[in-house]
Amino acid sequence: MNLERSRHARIKCGVVGVGSLGQHHARIYASLPGAELAGIFETDNARAKEICAKFNCRRFATLDELGEVCDAVSVVVPTDRHAEIALPLLAKGCHLLIEKPICASLAEAEQVLASAQKNNCLVQVGHVEHFNPVMAFLEKEAGRSRYITAERLAPYQTRGTEVGVVLDLMIHDIGIVLALVKSPLARIDSVGIQVLSKTEDIANARLQFENGCVANLSASRLSLKKAREIRIFQDNAYLSLDFMNQSGHLVKKSDLITYGLKMKIGLVKAGDHSSIPVHQIPIEKGEPLALELAHFVDSVAKAKQPKVGGALGKSALEVAITITEQIRAHKSNR
Repeated sequence: MNLERSRHARIKCGVVGVGSLGQHHARIYASLPGAELAGIFETDNARAKEICAKFNCRRFATLDELGEVCDAVSVVVPTDRHAEIALPLLAKGCHLLIEKPICASLAEAEQVLASAQKNNCLVQVGHVEHFNPVMAFLEKEAGRSRYITAERLAPYQTRGTEVGVVLDLMIHDIGIVLALVKSPLARIDSVGIQVLSKTEDIANARLQFENGCVANLSASRLSLKKAREIRIFQDNAYLSLDFMNQSGHLVKKSDLITYGLKMKIGLVKAGDHSSIPVHQIPIEKGEPLALELAHFVDSVAKAKQPKVGGALGKSALEVAITITEQIRAHKSNR
């Protein structure tokens, strides 16, 4: 299952864990050009039977059997089992897409990345928002960010609570901000509250970068609504984007200057904000997970490093763990 072999024929793909999210990995691999869903590894008998019937694939009895057949595998199990699943598959030469976060600890992440290098395997980390069409727009337009706010809200569910809300939800926005700002972190200040689970369910973090940019991130898994929004203020524009609905608007500084001049000479009245041009952003909608898996398969086929590789996954994890440790230190000091 090496890079040389992967350049030829369809990429044989597998999925470990076909629960709420893993079933969609199976669905997409089954229909993706250039990929072939070879099979799954799933401990729940009823679930395995359902998915195999639905997508006409094989259920493997062991990870070793899956690794023998597959070129590429999605690891879609609880975070605290990522390293346990990833390491034997890497030893078999499988390229991996590991759902975010890459692992539950930095030590495990380093083990996984060292094994990937040793076995000449690619590791892509499932920071799916990097494949949201909204992110493609941000990568082009948000190169001069000075202040960023991001809010990620979700209703409570037991899935994912093996880790806190920072590793569960906020890590998406950590990865986004690290990719956009491209500057070392100077300071992190965090607060969080544990409500229903054993870890924090609500968190806020203020990230200050060496280039002066500040990002304020909020995440909650106790919300009555879902939201995934980001606002970016820079010296030439204000951008407000919605990752969930793949929409947004943009106000340019040049338009504000024109508005001010018109107000000065009496062409518009003070307070008439309807004259400020607000540009709706033309975002071509797409399923982020499908775009992510297509990129993964293409990366394996062409033996190229993925957009969201292990380095970014590890950096996002490091920041998330720092935030989590700060929150827990505050709690113990109370």
